Amino acid sequence: MKPSSFVAAVSLAALILVQTGCLFHTRPVEMRTSSAPLLTASKPELIERIDHDAAAIKTLNATVEIATSVGGQKKGKVTDYQQISGYVLVRKPNMLRMIGLFPIVRNKAFDMVSNGNEFKLSVPLRNKFYVGHNDVVHPGGNPLENLRPEVIYDALLLHEIDPKDEIAVLENSTETIVDRKTKKLVEQADYVVDVIRRLGDEWVLDRKVVFDRSNLTSHRQVIYDAKGNVATDASYQVFQEFNGVQFPTVIQIDRPQEEYSITLTVTKLTVNDPLRDDQFALQPPPGSILVNLDQANQTASSAASGQAAPQALSDTPKK
Repeated sequence: MKPSSFVAAVSLAALILVQTGCLFHTRPVEMRTSSAPLLTASKPELIERIDHDAAAIKTLNATVEIATSVGGQKKGKVTDYQQISGYVLVRKPNMLRMIGLFPIVRNKAFDMVSNGNEFKLSVPLRNKFYVGHNDVVHPGGNPLENLRPEVIYDALLLHEIDPKDEIAVLENSTETIVDRKTKKLVEQADYVVDVIRRLGDEWVLDRKVVFDRSNLTSHRQVIYDAKGNVATDASYQVFQEFNGVQFPTVIQIDRPQEEYSITLTVTKLTVNDPLRDDQFALQPPPGSILVNLDQANQTASSAASGQAAPQALSDTPKK
């Protein structure tokens, strides 16, 4: 039989089967797409939103609740630590201070500042004062030992897109959400702005900003390292208006490579009030032991003694 004759015969047989209802069964497909009305925006409009939201915030003075978890698939378990209260101060372009307080007694669990390049951390209970660069020079064994203030700073704020060294690309994507009516998991379309940054002679994926198309709010930011791995995955929920600025009151910061997460719940926030230089000054308490985390031997000794610096964020594991 010629190929053309064979194809004609197969087509005729298929047509007969369809018309007679033989050898097939039709079944309904459950709707798994969100029915929420969606807004539309162009790439220039989304870039304008990012730049506007980034420029709207100059300073933050927040009272927060800090919840920390460590672990995941690599460790085979997750440890949740007792939530503590604290404060976060931010002043652009690169200043951050974060203070954690022990429950009930309200003594300082830790006090950490950064100028964008170097940071200092005081842990009074252990009588240690840590210094080092924001880049982790000698990684420690405990995931929280590698926490740097820059992680918190970058997760809290959106950054404007620099037209000189960055390119923005629009991606139409979807995300899984809980439908408000059915309370089931459904797919909903979203917008993703991929920001590609110049790194020397190369271009690398720097970050992604995800927009909820039900309200065009940027509710997630994924930050990448130079090798293209996800460094930080930050999500933003429960937006409120503070001094005319929309800001999330629940910020979850996930670090998948180190397997730890920090959730900041904002209970009080002041936006764009002046913050003084002395509010970002931190001196070693009298008699405290100086530990330079950029020096391998000192990092190893602190880790070996179980006194890894930013583990103060964890406080006490939940029972």
